Amino acid sequence: MRRLWFLALLLPLAAACGSTKTVTVTTTKTVTQTATTAKNDVRVYFMRDGKVGPVAREAETTDRTALLAALEAGPTDAERAIGLTQGTGNERTAEEVYTLSQFAPQQAVDVGGRSYTRADFEDLTPAILVEAPLPFATVSAPLRLRGTANTFEATFEYELLDSNGKTLAKHFVTATSGSGTRGTYDITIRFASPGGAGKLLVYELSAKDGSRIHQVEIPLTFTG
Repeated sequence: MRRLWFLALLLPLAAACGSTKTVTVTTTKTVTQTATTAKNDVRVYFMRDGKVGPVAREAETTDRTALLAALEAGPTDAERAIGLTQGTGNERTAEEVYTLSQFAPQQAVDVGGRSYTRADFEDLTPAILVEAPLPFATVSAPLRLRGTANTFEATFEYELLDSNGKTLAKHFVTATSGSGTRGTYDITIRFASPGGAGKLLVYELSAKDGSRIHQVEIPLTFTG
């Protein structure tokens, strides 16, 4: 009897335990994403004193269409103020070849149904071509100076000036070749950054009388 009574006591408890329910609640979280389009820093080349010269642009892509569209838009007012213009005829072809070949300077590109390299436009290329820094760039110390040159004995000078004309750095550069063969150069200029406006001058010293020739002036802004 005691055993039956004990079993009778357990049956209600088991029933109570079996009535427990598990409830699963699902929540939905809404996440809002904002799409952003990254810009690419590219160069386009216009004419300056009858020679090609690069300036900076931002483009959504770096394909042929985007590069030529940036070139077609022409120089800004500030760029025109320092002598940059849009070329015509053979000058325009040189602008397109330089712009399209900026990521592979030795590579040939097609313009107007013909294949060209930069070497085809040596007569339209400055003796000292500066491809960094570009006009109106904001720069800090140290400054990277790079490009190509075709000068006597592969040598030319640079001078970095602040807004008052004070010399911040000055020295000579030796390219990989010169005296009729275009070479490359890539150097680091160390200086104490003054902040504000300034400029970079590159030029060759005449073997005849020591005067400055082939000078190019590049306006800059220094970060403090």
